[in-house]
Amino acid sequence: TNLILATGARERFLPFPGWTLPNVFGAGGLQALVKTGLPIEGKRVVIAGSGPLLLAVAAYLRQCGANVLLIAEQASVSRLPKFGVALFRVGKSSQAFELKRKLKGTRYLTGCWPVAAHGDEKLARVTLQRGARRWQVECDYLACGFHLVPNLELAELLGCKIESDAVSVDEFQQTSVPQVYAAGEATGIGGLELSLVEGEIAGLSAAGKREEAKRLFGVRDRQRRFARILNETFALREELKDLVRAETIVCRCEDVTFEQLRAHESWRAAKLQTRCGMGPCQGRVCGPAVQFLFGWQPESVRPPIFPVTVESLCHR
Repeated sequence: TNLILATGARERFLPFPGWTLPNVFGAGGLQALVKTGLPIEGKRVVIAGSGPLLLAVAAYLRQCGANVLLIAEQASVSRLPKFGVALFRVGKSSQAFELKRKLKGTRYLTGCWPVAAHGDEKLARVTLQRGARRWQVECDYLACGFHLVPNLELAELLGCKIESDAVSVDEFQQTSVPQVYAAGEATGIGGLELSLVEGEIAGLSAAGKREEAKRLFGVRDRQRRFARILNETFALREELKDLVRAETIVCRCEDVTFEQLRAHESWRAAKLQTRCGMGPCQGRVCGPAVQFLFGWQPESVRPPIFPVTVESLCHR
């Protein structure tokens, strides 16, 4: 029996003062809530972080009647032209122009990022920085996500080799574990089209149709070149490490502060002494954050992959 892993990715969150205030969401998180009925019409929204997801979320929220005040992209303007050329080469230029049309009149600031969120019981305003300038913007919601990180937990639990924070696969999308294949964002962030062609190659390979799979290698190569440029363009700047203060909460589940974490030398030591990563999210939020801030790597994955209730495990 062959198994294909297509576990996708999640948003990367970075801590800064006020990021735990009510009405501060992930970019994709706010979009998901609006899709399930959260009233957004007329609400003032600031969208910040990094990556193309910010534009897609902004366009959707505007379509739903939100007042999108601005989009703050931390990547510098000098990186964007190369990304624009890459969009054209993989046939994504029409999508880009459609997004531009939908976002006409919305401020898009490169080299800009949130420094702090302010409010008493909920978000009231956000401080942004661009170059040497800092200013505050009053808003109802802050949607903030710093690109994406692959979901690797299941692959790690199965013993698959991980390289450069992604599942390592051969040309047929097979992992280091026999009969286990992987496709999509788990093998590296690259977008929908790369995920689809990887999934097709994995499916054909798992079905023993390797000659058919080989015919798709060229398409995958083009999409992989685009993926490299995508990740180079939206690589996180070092200045984002300076946003945290001693009292800033890094692990929201266990209320662990930056001051508590920097007293330790590894993820394991911090976990044992502070319970960082041991709450309901199981390190899915704070894990990528501490990896960015300290260079720590998660050292283990424990089942279940996601927390579940006993009821859900019982046979009815």
